[in-house]
Amino acid sequence: MATAKKGGFVELMEEGSNMAIPQVGDVVRGKVLSASRREVKLDIDGMRVGVVRGRELFAESAEYSNLADGSEIEATVIDMENENGEMELSFRFAGQKKAWEELKRLFTTGEMVEAKILEANKGGLLVRVNNAAGFLPVSQLSPDHYPRVSGGDKQKILEKLKTYVGTSFEVRVLDVNEEEEKLIVSEKAVWEDKQKNVLSKYRVGDTVEGEVTAVADFGAFVRFDALEGLVHISEIAWQRIDHPRDVLTVGQQVKAEIIGIEGSKIFLSMKKLVQDPWKNITDKYKINDMVEGTVLKVNPFGFFVELDSEIHGLAHVSELSDTPVADVTTLGKVGDRLKFRIVSIEPTEHRLGLSLKSQPKEEPKSEKKADEAAA
Repeated sequence: MATAKKGGFVELMEEGSNMAIPQVGDVVRGKVLSASRREVKLDIDGMRVGVVRGRELFAESAEYSNLADGSEIEATVIDMENENGEMELSFRFAGQKKAWEELKRLFTTGEMVEAKILEANKGGLLVRVNNAAGFLPVSQLSPDHYPRVSGGDKQKILEKLKTYVGTSFEVRVLDVNEEEEKLIVSEKAVWEDKQKNVLSKYRVGDTVEGEVTAVADFGAFVRFDALEGLVHISEIAWQRIDHPRDVLTVGQQVKAEIIGIEGSKIFLSMKKLVQDPWKNITDKYKINDMVEGTVLKVNPFGFFVELDSEIHGLAHVSELSDTPVADVTTLGKVGDRLKFRIVSIEPTEHRLGLSLKSQPKEEPKSEKKADEAAA
């Protein structure tokens, strides 16, 4: 029977030592005897020496970097005794466990933590938090970093996300699962917390003044007092607009009214601060009036027409000609100035109907009376 080397750890076990004997997989604590790039030796309970070497030196916890002699550190047992009679240890497993324990704590407390941006894909950012790999979805970016790309072009979104690689964001842990090695973080959650104190000063109906920070096809974002609100395209002006960029530019100073607050989301209206031109429209326009307008847009269903800077109307395809028309572009194109007849006015609906059709000619009164007499 083979015998263990004199003084070896196996011999201590055979002699029935009363000390608690660690097993493979257990975490032990020891003092650093020596540390180099190649290996770290630990004094375990003053009775045995453990060694960490090779790939087992690399840990996910920052606690294992820059170890000094005499400092205490934890390691995981991966072999009871190596060829030199030392206990083989690993920082990698202990460090991983510590890293995930810290992430669980951060999840519970809701504390902020720094996330280093490593890579970008179309869904978000790959990050490192406390040396653990995680994911920051696009939807969880703060307004400052959210890629507002007109039309939602995925390639342009990716290009914007790539500009963040190498930087760091303050985030909060949204989901952590050590078994699945799943870590989801949010920058938006941190941003929302910072807004709460400022947002509490505002109420629906308040007027604010701020700077246009971004223009998208669905509306414009306005920053005021460290907050940011959305002016939907329908709330920019009373008249119909094709795109917010037609009337707004980034950096422009505007006034708006707060029309909604949902959590950290703020909804604004610019048009509410301007008198509704449709309220008194019948003082300016009446049914059967002949008006001149500029064609703003041509669609298969008709022309959108500007009568003045505030009032736009629609000439439906059925009102463009007395006879069927296969192609409405033969009757007018964008920029054309045409004469229309007003056929309907709906002030509350902000609708005005126009027609290019010729009006029925009235019979002369004398002829009309003669016809009645003959009857």
